[in-house]
Amino acid sequence: MSNTTGPIGVGLIGAGVISDQYLGNMVTFPDLDVRFVADLDLDRAKAQAEKYGVPAYGTVAELLADDQIEIVVNLTIPKVHVEVALQVIAAGKHVWSEKPFALDRESGQQLLDAANAAGLRVATAPDTFLGAGIQSAHRLVEAGGIGEPLTALTLMQSPGPESWHPNPDFLFQEGAGPLFDIGPYYLTALVQLFGPVRKVTALASKAFPQRTIGSGPRAGESFDVTVPTHVGALLEFESGRSAQAVFSFDSKLGRTQFEVAGSTGTLVVPDPNTFEGDLIVHRGGEDGEETIPSTGPTEGRGTGVVELAQAIRAGRPERASGELAFHVLDIMVSTAESTESGSPVEVRSTVVLAPALPEGWDPSDKSFGV
Repeated sequence: MSNTTGPIGVGLIGAGVISDQYLGNMVTFPDLDVRFVADLDLDRAKAQAEKYGVPAYGTVAELLADDQIEIVVNLTIPKVHVEVALQVIAAGKHVWSEKPFALDRESGQQLLDAANAAGLRVATAPDTFLGAGIQSAHRLVEAGGIGEPLTALTLMQSPGPESWHPNPDFLFQEGAGPLFDIGPYYLTALVQLFGPVRKVTALASKAFPQRTIGSGPRAGESFDVTVPTHVGALLEFESGRSAQAVFSFDSKLGRTQFEVAGSTGTLVVPDPNTFEGDLIVHRGGEDGEETIPSTGPTEGRGTGVVELAQAIRAGRPERASGELAFHVLDIMVSTAESTESGSPVEVRSTVVLAPALPEGWDPSDKSFGV
């Protein structure tokens, strides 16, 4: 294993579309030393390594054999997230996985247990909640800026990603759909603001049995849709608060909305699928509407990898923890179960939440080593 003072060595598995966002940021963060890109397609791994100045590329086995790599960023497709993460843990390395954390509770718990037994960390996207928008909302709610938070409304509707994604099939199959693909952003933010969820009641539907790819080399090709493409959920939190959430790939009108109603005002929260955005507070009467600029990091994906690295060095819990990701997974699985049974489902897991990040925290700052 590498030294305990300098930048933390990082390897990345999965050189697909989203790797551009991660690599573009991680190679600029002084607390990270991005050393290796691995992929089943070695040409793709080579191209990404060369594009971002990463010194090595190759197979997963070659990455895991590098003793200088402490954190492995797992950007594989959802159905193999746990399988790959378990390989990383077995190699003695910490894991950062793209969402979803897992596709079912059993494999998610298996991963947590393996990491705990090995004394290693499992952290997971989304890290958007560490960005300026959600962190500023978190601080405002913590400070009583809208009084006692009471209820929330979240909405994400779009025609679906098949119009722009060159390989969208997996986004309409097990482990994805709007609930598992977009849900983690909104549900993670809701849990940050309202605490753990204890019960969910939901309905779901599927508009079309097949969809057609709209761009890229496969444009015009059709594929099967195997999961619901519209989900509506009512969430009850341990605190007694409630939220309504809609996740849909079935609307020609694309829009997002995230509102938190409090006893003295209603907060419009920035899109939780981004790292920035101003806050808008509605107070009614003469006070009207107030726009509050957000403050904090806006660098993008990979921010959570830096926060994980700093937590490892400091010996403290990371904010985008496996426990948080498992609770969000439990909420999503419970939502899916409720759509199938037609009944409310109790969410059995819980999570202890960290406070908001300090206002001046910046992933681009050097925090340790030389």
